[in-house]
Amino acid sequence: MKLLHSLRIVCFILGISCFAGCNHQTRENESTLLFQQGCYPFACLEDGSYYFTMQCPSGDTIAIWKTDELEHLAQGEHRTVITSRESGLEHIWAPELHRIDGVWYLYFEADNGNTDTHQLYVMACSDEDPMKGKFEMKGAIKTSEEWNFGLHPTVLQVNRQLYLFWSGWPKRRAETETQCIYIARMENPWTTSSERVLLSQPEYEWERQWINPDGNRSAYPIYVNENPQAFLSPDGRRVFVCYSASGIWTVYTSLGMLSASSTSDLTDPHSWTKASEPLISPDSVTGIAISNICVVPSSDGQQTLLLYEAKQRTEQGENRQIRLRPMGWTAEGAPRF
Repeated sequence: MKLLHSLRIVCFILGISCFAGCNHQTRENESTLLFQQGCYPFACLEDGSYYFTMQCPSGDTIAIWKTDELEHLAQGEHRTVITSRESGLEHIWAPELHRIDGVWYLYFEADNGNTDTHQLYVMACSDEDPMKGKFEMKGAIKTSEEWNFGLHPTVLQVNRQLYLFWSGWPKRRAETETQCIYIARMENPWTTSSERVLLSQPEYEWERQWINPDGNRSAYPIYVNENPQAFLSPDGRRVFVCYSASGIWTVYTSLGMLSASSTSDLTDPHSWTKASEPLISPDSVTGIAISNICVVPSSDGQQTLLLYEAKQRTEQGENRQIRLRPMGWTAEGAPRF
């Protein structure tokens, strides 16, 4: 599982606090630097405030930030919701906070210390203010009767039906490892109501890179489609799922996309169209790759904002920042990054 994120954790500067953000915002190519270190950013806008969470560089901790403007996120109010010590879980990664029917749900992935037992988890908070309310564990989400394994959960409500998207393996890894994108209908925010359906698997060359130019590689071939992010077009007519492709430890990490009509059967693979080329590829000059995105409206409703992870390999290792920039839409209603 991408060396089960071990290479990711090594890339972080040891000892950096989860709460160490930027004391000022640096603009570069119309982007705003939010956190010097961090990955898997996610934010939602509720009642005029943004609620943000990410995979913290300091370890198995999930924290939530609150701010009126994303540009000032690092200075916003924040709280710790869950730690490995109190939960008994390890490898707590890729959190997302969603408000569904007036209840806050915190989705994340974790295991018991053995990464082969990695599952999707969800916690719930019925308090109106997630910065003060108590989050209670709902448990692991069942993704497969045969083998309940999952990574990077996210949810999207389309025409009053809630869907779960995630990354997982078709079967237990042996000599190779393949991460795919799956979807399932949900009975409620913590229970699936359909079998998992495969939406995308690494098939193109830009999705199957696992060896760096300098020879750095995983211990065996790992082909990656991961971290799906689902969102609607502004007119609500199309559903998009952007995902990260190729190994996160490589310089080839790219952004892929699936799309479907919002009126189609989203659990039918034939409803989806997969882009044959990446939306964003690593910059050949700077070496910066954009992956693990979140699409969120501006507070005034006049813009769409792109939260993303900017990854760059240097002589000292890999640096992963959280950045923000505006994005647009094509005349056909597709995202334009």
